[in-house]
Amino acid sequence: MRTLRTRRMWTLLLACALAVAVALAPGASADRDEGDRLMRKIDRMSLEEKVGQMFMTYAYGTDADQADDRNRAEYGVGSHRELIERYHLGGIIYFAWSDNVQNPRQIARLSNGIQRAATSSGAQIPALISTDQEQGLVVRVTEPATQFPGNMALGAARDPRLAGSAAEITGKELRAMGINQNFAPVADVNVNPENPVIGVRSFSSNPDLASSLTEAQVRGYQREHVASTSKHFPGHGDTNVDSHTGLPVIDHTVEELESIDLPPFEAAIGAGVESIMTAHIVVPALDDSGRPATLSRPILTGLLRRQMGFDGVVVTDALDMQGVREMFGDDRVPVEAIKAGADLMLMPPEFEVAYSAVLEAVRSGEISERRIDRSVYRLLRLKERLGLFEQPFVKESRVDRVVGTPSHLETADEITERTVTLVKNDARTLPLRPGTGRSALVTGWGVTTTATLGAQVRERGLAAEVRETGAAPSDAAIAEAGGAAERNDLVIVVTNRAWSSPAQQKLVAELVDSGKPVIVAAVRDPYDIAHLPGADTYVATYSYAGVSVRALAKTLFGEVNPVGRLPVDIPAAGDPGTILYPFGHGLGY
Repeated sequence: MRTLRTRRMWTLLLACALAVAVALAPGASADRDEGDRLMRKIDRMSLEEKVGQMFMTYAYGTDADQADDRNRAEYGVGSHRELIERYHLGGIIYFAWSDNVQNPRQIARLSNGIQRAATSSGAQIPALISTDQEQGLVVRVTEPATQFPGNMALGAARDPRLAGSAAEITGKELRAMGINQNFAPVADVNVNPENPVIGVRSFSSNPDLASSLTEAQVRGYQREHVASTSKHFPGHGDTNVDSHTGLPVIDHTVEELESIDLPPFEAAIGAGVESIMTAHIVVPALDDSGRPATLSRPILTGLLRRQMGFDGVVVTDALDMQGVREMFGDDRVPVEAIKAGADLMLMPPEFEVAYSAVLEAVRSGEISERRIDRSVYRLLRLKERLGLFEQPFVKESRVDRVVGTPSHLETADEITERTVTLVKNDARTLPLRPGTGRSALVTGWGVTTTATLGAQVRERGLAAEVRETGAAPSDAAIAEAGGAAERNDLVIVVTNRAWSSPAQQKLVAELVDSGKPVIVAAVRDPYDIAHLPGADTYVATYSYAGVSVRALAKTLFGEVNPVGRLPVDIPAAGDPGTILYPFGHGLGY
């Protein structure tokens, strides 16, 4: 713990020095005026309004004023507007499954409706409007918004400028649609190849690379006035349990946490990140009580606030996830999160129960109103910094001139082409020659992915037979694919987490046995190659987004040189101590 204590001492000294500098600075009076103005606003708010600001949840529908029966079933009110008016919500989060994100103009219209409701009722405070636009695997707003291949692909490109540019474009488009907070980037360091929930959402297994790209993305989002949210603190990268369904335990020592997990969050704080999301994980080295980090005062207040010096908004991961519900009932979880140091409670499963429980905790004296005021101040300060008090609305007529523009799409293509990694080319199958009259079987995972890749192959003059086999192909599907391989000149097989799918492994083995050249394209985790011993040619894209499939096709045909380098070690199957392909490995043409 000596290093953490030393860091805490320096943090306190720097904080004192900063306070003196601010007090003497020419703009210090303006800062004090802003703080005084926000505190006066808080003083005029009712307890119900203050507590409401500390909650963010979803609502169903495409229009803020249109009633939806699903909202009545969930909350007892029909619309976004009624939900905001009843609970004085601090924010709304968008999802595709809640029918919030049909197209850019609709999203902008919904955002404006939410802001009208927020600024015309109760304390008249604009709303945080959030989503998870991580890019790659986790995307809420799809085309025509610009798509990027995600964090691990950017890790393969190894260039903070590219990561920052991807965040800038994503942020610019989100803000045009009225989304002012993005729950990104993931700052977890994925050191466990069998991680079921992070994987390619992480930049790298290397803390230095993860830190530099986290910092670049934080700055990129916030240059476009979108609050960046680094997650999942204090680090979700070494687990084999999904916190959506269970409670992971991270057994890292303090020294391992300091060297592996915490550096990307330190980089984010250094870059001025506005918010940090907690993880529903137990970290005994930091808190031996068995509490997940979301409910741990030693982790959120002791480590994040005091030792690391973070004074932005701490937002919980979704409170409807099983990982945070194992120790306490749904009425206690938000109370314990606030006592731990959280400011914004995300998606409690029983909203009325959670909201009422916090009110009762304050009225009973379990939580002081002064503690509530501190969180509300941070939330209002964030909204002030985002310019929401001055201008909460977006111009719906201009959104099409910002979202998915040709220049944005061109940049996305250029960035993605630098992420594809050629891991193995033993048979010298690549690059392929276009227009040779040969035929290719395109098979494996993904209806859209195989169809898109097949079309790309045809555009380059090869006949392409597409036969999608799914994530767990049956023996019959495998046999049919093997037969199709025999009537084609070469095979391109797409894998998605084949490391966890014996059926996909069997498919690849069957295709190799056909005797035809087989190209394996891993479109998610790069670790598949360790479980495919017969594969001579292996390419990793880290993503199955359309932009990645296009970059894959260009790479296969030699139109771009594969310059991506592995951002993780790939260990041998069943033997994590033996590295087959090390961090930094990659072949070119």
